[in-house]
Amino acid sequence: MSNLIKISPSILSADFSKLGSEVISLEKAGADYIHIDVMDGHFVPNLTIGPEVIKKLRPLTKKVFDVHLMISPVDNFIKDYASAGADIITFHPEATQNTMKTIQLIKEENKMVGVSLKPKSKINLVEDYLEMIDLVLIMSVEPGFGGQKFMPEVLEKTKTLKKIIKEKNLNVDIEIDGGINFDNCTLVKKAGANIIVSGSTIFKENNGDLKKNIEALRRN
Repeated sequence: MSNLIKISPSILSADFSKLGSEVISLEKAGADYIHIDVMDGHFVPNLTIGPEVIKKLRPLTKKVFDVHLMISPVDNFIKDYASAGADIITFHPEATQNTMKTIQLIKEENKMVGVSLKPKSKINLVEDYLEMIDLVLIMSVEPGFGGQKFMPEVLEKTKTLKKIIKEKNLNVDIEIDGGINFDNCTLVKKAGANIIVSGSTIFKENNGDLKKNIEALRRN
């Protein structure tokens, strides 16, 4: 796990009528990853981006596509998102009948593996698999919609997870997503997160100055 803070802007907050140019702008503004939220209207109460959209965006940037699958049953879709251009594929343990099998399916596609924990999901859902994965995504809002308020109760979970990763001497990133702004990003970094996902703050603060907002999140 790197101590270097990475910023992964969520394109859920982008202007969908010009998604391609938004992605190019994020690269120019210094984003480390591009965070793509995939929702199926079943596992979470909203619908978003399918593999075809990712396929169209893929040639526009060399940035890591950080794809968060909020879909169930997740195994049926891993191949589609892998071939569309995902670099990291993150899933929820609650969206699969067999977490180990899902991890193996992602590895078979030569992609990095992430496991996501919803605000109420316990660490034990991921603890036994830490040796086999690259990233844990801690949700600091209930997944399904952008623009929600940060839930500070996830900070303890983040600290505990960081401690376990350190004790086991593993190279696992901790990513945090949900309501992250210029104030609370300091708290999540202190708690142990090294990848910050942000949508509304990056696209809407400072009159949408992407570079300024990305740099402020990295620095604060």
